[in-house]
Amino acid sequence: MILSTIIFFPFFIGTGTILYFLPTIIAAIKSKRDTLAIFLLNFFLGWSIIGWVIALIWAAKNDIPATVR
Repeated sequence: MILSTIIFFPFFIGTGTILYFLPTIIAAIKSKRDTLAIFLLNFFLGWSIIGWVIALIWAAKNDIPATVR
């Protein structure tokens, strides 16, 4: 019983953390301009499904190139 807890508990905690911060991970991989803002939204509002989905959509969208004036 103790051995299975020692083996599976870190696995579930690690998997949950990766899924929770998936929008931030995607933003970092895509080198988004707003990675910090996506992280903050994900960190503070990711516990609500709506905040997590908004962060995921924001991270998945393509950046519009900035126009030079």
